[in-house]
Amino acid sequence: MGAAHPTPPPPGTPAPAPVPPKLRARGLARSFGRGAHALPALGPVDIEIAPGEFTCLVGPSGCGKSTLLRIAAGLLRPSAGELEIRTASPRPAAMIFQDYGIYDWKNVLANVRFGLDIQRVPRREADARARDWLARMGLSEFADAYPAALSGGMRQRVAIARALAVEPEMLLMDEPFAALDAQLRTILQDELLDLTQTTRTTVLFITHSLEEAILLGDRVLVMSARPGRIIAEHRPPFDRPRTADIRATTEFTALKAELWDVLRGEVRREAVPA
Repeated sequence: MGAAHPTPPPPGTPAPAPVPPKLRARGLARSFGRGAHALPALGPVDIEIAPGEFTCLVGPSGCGKSTLLRIAAGLLRPSAGELEIRTASPRPAAMIFQDYGIYDWKNVLANVRFGLDIQRVPRREADARARDWLARMGLSEFADAYPAALSGGMRQRVAIARALAVEPEMLLMDEPFAALDAQLRTILQDELLDLTQTTRTTVLFITHSLEEAILLGDRVLVMSARPGRIIAEHRPPFDRPRTADIRATTEFTALKAELWDVLRGEVRREAVPA
C-alpha cells in the first residue's frame, strides 16, 4: 500500500507564515588585539538555526568555533556583524563546556539547582526540578555527593542536567565529550541523542568528531581554517527519531568520508600556515 498523501488546502488558503530562526548571525567576525597586531579569529560568518534544530559545527583547531559559541552565549562581543537569539524567555541559552564547569564546593543537587537559584526560583520548586533532571540523567543517588567523588562522565551529566534544569530555549555545547574516553563518549552521545530528540531543544554543538556530528546533527556545518568561515553544509540523511545504529550504515560512512574530503585541506592549512 502506498503512502497517504496530505489533503491539499482549499484554494485561496494563505500559506503558513515562515518560522523565524532561533539564532541568526550576519557578517559575524571577531579579532583579538588592536591595530596592526589584530589577529582575525572568526568570520565573516552567516548562520541561521531553526527552532528545535540540532546544528553541529566542525572545523580545524583554532578556526574560531568556540569564539562563535562564546559570542552566542554573550561571553564575547563581536568585532563586526551581529548575532541574535530570538526568544521570549529570561534565559534564552545555556552553555555546557568541555571542562564541565561545575563547582567543586557544591554537592550535585546544589550544582544542578544553581541556575534556578540565580533566577530566584523558590527553593522547593528548584529542588523538585533539579531532582527531576538528576533522575533523567541517572544521578538521583548522587544528589548529596560532591564532584570529586564522580567520574568524568557523571560530572558531564551533572553539567547537562544543570543546563537543562533552567529550561533554556537553546543549548550551546562546546566539545562537551572531548575529555572523556572513547567508550564513555559513545555512551553520552547516545544519551544526548535520546534526550534532545525528546525535548526538541535547539542546539549549537561544537565538535572535532565527524562521527559525533553526523550522529547528533540535523545539520553539519564545516568551518575553514582561521579566520573561520562556513565553507560547507551537509544534512545527515537519517530520519528522526534516529538511533545510534546509524553508525553501522553505509550512508554514515559515506558522509563521514565526504566531510573529511572538505575538512582535510583546512586542517593542513591550519597546521602549516602560508
